[in-house]
Amino acid sequence: MNNPLLANSTLPLFSQIKPEHVVPAIDQLLTEARSSIEQHLGNCSGIALPPASMQVVQATQHYTWKNLIEPLEDIDDKLNKAWSPVSHMNSVVNSDELRDAYNACLPKLSAYSTEMGQNEALFKAYRFIADSDEFATLDTAQQKIIRNALRDFKLSGIDLDKEKQQRYKDISQELSALASSYEENLLDATNAWSKLIRDEQDLAGLPESALAQAKQAAASQDENGWMITLQFPSYISVMTYADNRELRREHYEAFATRASELGPHADQWDNSENMEKILALRHEKARLLGFANYAELSLATKMAEKPDDVTNFLEDLADRSWRHARKDLSELREFANQHYGINDLQSWDMSYFSEKMRQHFYQLSQEEVKTYFPITRVLPGLFAIVEKLYGLQIAEISDFDSYHPDVRFFQIHDQAGSLRGQFYLDLYARAKKRGGAWMDDCVGRKRFDDTIQTPVAYLTCNFTPPHGDQPALLTHDDVTTLFHEFGHGLHHMLTQVDHLGVSGINGVEWDAVELPSQFMENWCWEQEALALISGHYQTDEKLPDALFDKMIAAKNFQAGMIMVRQLEFSLFDFRIHRDYDPEKGGRIYETLEQVREQVAVVSPPKFNRFAHSFSHIFAGGYAAGYYSYKWAEVLSSDAFSLFEEKGIFDQETGKAFLTNILEKGGSENAMELFINFRGRKPTIDALLRHNGITA
Repeated sequence: MNNPLLANSTLPLFSQIKPEHVVPAIDQLLTEARSSIEQHLGNCSGIALPPASMQVVQATQHYTWKNLIEPLEDIDDKLNKAWSPVSHMNSVVNSDELRDAYNACLPKLSAYSTEMGQNEALFKAYRFIADSDEFATLDTAQQKIIRNALRDFKLSGIDLDKEKQQRYKDISQELSALASSYEENLLDATNAWSKLIRDEQDLAGLPESALAQAKQAAASQDENGWMITLQFPSYISVMTYADNRELRREHYEAFATRASELGPHADQWDNSENMEKILALRHEKARLLGFANYAELSLATKMAEKPDDVTNFLEDLADRSWRHARKDLSELREFANQHYGINDLQSWDMSYFSEKMRQHFYQLSQEEVKTYFPITRVLPGLFAIVEKLYGLQIAEISDFDSYHPDVRFFQIHDQAGSLRGQFYLDLYARAKKRGGAWMDDCVGRKRFDDTIQTPVAYLTCNFTPPHGDQPALLTHDDVTTLFHEFGHGLHHMLTQVDHLGVSGINGVEWDAVELPSQFMENWCWEQEALALISGHYQTDEKLPDALFDKMIAAKNFQAGMIMVRQLEFSLFDFRIHRDYDPEKGGRIYETLEQVREQVAVVSPPKFNRFAHSFSHIFAGGYAAGYYSYKWAEVLSSDAFSLFEEKGIFDQETGKAFLTNILEKGGSENAMELFINFRGRKPTIDALLRHNGITA
């Protein structure tokens, strides 16, 4: 079979990839990888050796970066370039056939990863290099890769006996399958619900853009009327603008009970069992490795050193924010009662009356704001900001191999004309596409002799698509989301590290990985930057000063409630992993209620099943790590405060951030890189100030 996944192409051959290619390609690459690793372990000098026990081989070989680690990186790179497009397509153009092929490969890849982590000969080879005279001659990035590898061998069970190693392997495979099942349940449950509205009056309050999208959604199903769905742009429009309170309640319930035992599709895609099994297996894995719980295991690869560091940080933020949050809620309740006669504010009322209150006190309409942020201005403006900060040029490429008509492709060049990165941009919500926004690694930077492999990223969002001749109009929240993901992309693409293990986002402590992304969001609030990214979609009129002043005045509207909600998610995630007890089970909603009693000001209805769709921690990489968003926000706020002092487009400061943070990837510890940029350790002051919260 002429398999496009075996082409080892830098850019995926998307149009040629079919589900039937996936399993044969992965099988072949894993076979080749195992054979190559065995060969390099036993044949490092390039001279074929007769069959011998690994102990004899170990005694006779001299391992170096060049004869062992470099070839291993080549193997990892080739495997990633085959699996990356498969994983990405499974998220953005999902189908039953692709899903089956993807799931068939998960246990194979998990088994391979565990085998490598438990390969004693490989572990000894890395340790040989670490203990050798060569180690001192290696550069910082190479030394970091070796230290990380030795740590990861420990975390993969290298010190366990054979029986426990097998159990570790079984756990890893089952966790991989459970995470996939969780995500699939959520995707299917999201796609399953829709409501056809025949009478436009039932959608009174919705802006024209939302009505047009609902009309377009109905037409795509050969229906007359307006169709609302659980895709986020549709959901948030109803929650924010629909005057029909019963419709908001119905829509809220469908969204809040996705993939659970309740709601309109009760039990059909229920994640309850997946969640319990995931927590149990994570705890068992942590105990196997000698940790008290999974939270401790999670912190082994993060900046925070121990669980108390995390909980103390979150609880301190909660203490500083709780009174602000209570005040926010009290004001919202008073407003809804005084102006609309609502004295029993419910969860499905929060966004609606918050928007009414925002308009009342600040005369700020999100719909008006949207008209000044067409994607046709936001995207070029974003690129202009990056050019001012880092001297980069970003150009669109029209001739490329794509997986969907919505997708666009861009290249980044530096001032010297060198190609620094490439990225796919997939902006709009659609069926068969996972919700949310994310950046993912397509190809990592790596040196091959005299050539550099250009890093490539996927940047994915779920914005409301354009309709008719009108460009897509972004809310200001959408704009900050785009800047956030682009910050991740710059971290991945601008790296100057030549070794795959720590280039780009690889090897970066997980609670520091959000620094470049949250850092970029700050430019969405600066008038000098907004002048570049805004312009009325019909007249190209610049964002009026009066509207900007309203945006700034309303910037920290309900900031206290927003803060404690994020702290609720973070503490919940950390505690269900820290406090797991095999005899008591996950106690998921019991723990969530305890956390809410401690930090929340809004209590959702009993039927709310938030955890059943909290894919960040059950199917993503944030298990016992969701706190990273707030942890990294301290770093990003403090980093941006230097630009506030020097000027938001100060080239010297921009260059310092580029060279000390973005270009270094994971080659040094995140705290060291931050200190190199800022001249000191981070403080929490800028975060509180940016959120309008005082001590």
